[in-house]
Amino acid sequence: MAYEALPGCYLFDALRDRDCIILACNVRITEGVLHGVLRAAKETDAAIIIEIAKSECNQHTGYTGYRPRDYARVAYQTATDVGCDVWALHADHITVKKGTPDEIADTKELITEQIESGFTSFAIDASYLFNFNGKNEYEQLLPNIEVTAELATYIKGKMGDKPFGLEVEVGEIGKKDESGMVLTTPQEAVTFIRALKERGVEPQAIAVANGSVHGNLYDEHGNPIPQLAIDIERTKAIAQALRDAGFGVRIAQHGITGTPLELIATRFPKGDIIKGNVGTMWQNIAWDVLKVFQPDLYEEIWNWTVSNYRKPGKKDVEVFGKSSKYAIKEFFRRIYSVDNGTERALEAAAFAEALKFIRAFGAEGTAETVRQYMKEKRL
Repeated sequence: MAYEALPGCYLFDALRDRDCIILACNVRITEGVLHGVLRAAKETDAAIIIEIAKSECNQHTGYTGYRPRDYARVAYQTATDVGCDVWALHADHITVKKGTPDEIADTKELITEQIESGFTSFAIDASYLFNFNGKNEYEQLLPNIEVTAELATYIKGKMGDKPFGLEVEVGEIGKKDESGMVLTTPQEAVTFIRALKERGVEPQAIAVANGSVHGNLYDEHGNPIPQLAIDIERTKAIAQALRDAGFGVRIAQHGITGTPLELIATRFPKGDIIKGNVGTMWQNIAWDVLKVFQPDLYEEIWNWTVSNYRKPGKKDVEVFGKSSKYAIKEFFRRIYSVDNGTERALEAAAFAEALKFIRAFGAEGTAETVRQYMKEKRL
């Protein structure tokens, strides 16, 4: 029996008013890791999202060695092997940075491949497009609004009658200016969603700039530090503003790698945040396992990364932590030909971490909620 990916909207809509967060995993290194993640979801009966970003899989500069069709094939097969029936395959960060006709055309080409490959959910990220000369929020956000609406309409046309999940983004995640992190305001979020709805676009989730940063974090001395910058109160304020406006849109929290589990379990506003992205952590797990089980391969990956991405004044550990993702494509064949012992260790490590996140997210049992929702809606 094959376990097909569900439309992302089924998960988002079924769990919209439940105090939980759906674990969304960018599993860049699938060998063993994906199996462990999906097995944890199966054993806790948790709804889960498997995702990959444009930067990881696009046809020109993707750094994982995967194209959408390859990633989808592995995800579908692994879900079937594990018996995980409540999951979605999400196209994360379909990013548009300049909004030129060529970039839009290239992005549509990627979306077409994702749809044909069986992706069931999509995240459009045109947050880089911002009119600094705009006189109000609407004028400032208009370039983002227009590109997001164009791509969402394109997805809807390509999907036909098939339902799908839709995440949008307002506020460039991780952006800083002279005063510090640039944060999305509640009014920007409301203005953005209202404008999309006026154009016939109905997202279920919105990613916002609330202090998080993608990837591993380091202090000024190059030492690893935890992710503590997420502004919880701003996140709550945005969620409340969206509710007050009558929008059934919840927040997708990006940049969770490095956030202490205790902070997630006790302070993350579940019910405001519907989706929690964890990406770089799975890569970190893979490197830790290779360090022990395949030390020669790990050393080569380390040396390649440091020699190619070393920066003056930066410690090698920081260089590796921030740039080793580019080694995945370079060492693709060797990473995916590790022995069975290494693969089992990868699975075990990912399984354990996924269990922790599912517990911290309050996601145990959410798969049954989705099943009941589908039954009631006769989906």
